[in-house]
Amino acid sequence: MRNTIMGTAFALAVMSGTAFAQSHSWDLANEYGETTIMGQADQVFIEAVRNASDGDIMITGHYGGALGYKSVDQFDAVGDGALDMADTITTSLSGIEPLFLLSSLPFVANTNADAKLLWEVAQPHYEKVFEKHNQVLLWATPWPPSGIWAKKPITSKEDMVGLKIRGWDASGVRTLSNAGSTAVQISWADTVPQLAAGSIDSVLTSADGGASSKFWEFLDHFTAVNYSMALNMTHMNKDTYDSLTPEQQAIIRDAAVEASDAAWDDLEKRVAQNFEEMRANGVTITTEVSPEFLEFLKESGAEVYDEWLNAVGPVGQQILDEYNQKRGS
Repeated sequence: MRNTIMGTAFALAVMSGTAFAQSHSWDLANEYGETTIMGQADQVFIEAVRNASDGDIMITGHYGGALGYKSVDQFDAVGDGALDMADTITTSLSGIEPLFLLSSLPFVANTNADAKLLWEVAQPHYEKVFEKHNQVLLWATPWPPSGIWAKKPITSKEDMVGLKIRGWDASGVRTLSNAGSTAVQISWADTVPQLAAGSIDSVLTSADGGASSKFWEFLDHFTAVNYSMALNMTHMNKDTYDSLTPEQQAIIRDAAVEASDAAWDDLEKRVAQNFEEMRANGVTITTEVSPEFLEFLKESGAEVYDEWLNAVGPVGQQILDEYNQKRGS
């Protein structure tokens, strides 16, 4: 009897050990808040993976830079395996791969349909970049169109002069500087502290980003210039992904599609919700911007295109040509 009991206990221990070895517990880092459009997409993904795997794959989302990583740090951390997964604003990664500046080139794509088309055209090229850095690209979440948060409406080139404004990447900083402002590149985690300190008095970002961080505590105007629609991309360590069974990889892929669809579908109503919340908190929103001012901003960013094409090489022109052809322009 004792031998039978011991044999049964050993079998259960082996089975338990096998089950434990097949279980996965991962961390997903995001510099932005859980209530942002990308934070919500992360939650869709996390829930979809948990449900499809019957709890065998558990992912914990960490928002607002809670793990201590800024977006620019997350890329290498995932490639090296220090992070399992991350949701990263890729325009901050231009120093690693210039292709990542594509989505924030000024006025290339400033409608939801255009932004999604540009993403679909460029997606295979992005995937190659992530693979080169030992990572798997899962999906992209679009930022709503970016505008200027400030203490007054910004509707003319004269209004740009003297602004101490935050840009999220090199393209934005160059464009804003050419427009007459004092522009600096600041990570999202440092933006509110810099506003509170008075080091900056305006921010180039979306209504969604500003609303999630309650910019109305410092800035009471938002001018919707629709500068660009940057992308966050969620990516995971390739070694981790490759260690999964085909069934588990399918779960990850299917959940990524679900998260992506949710993010793009949410985009239109997200702007309306942001504007409602902003107005309720005393923010004046300017949506009527003259074509002359928009043309001035576009001209201010003209050299950014040439520099980007030179940095990326022929693939950059290939992407833009395919995008313009499918767009019909």
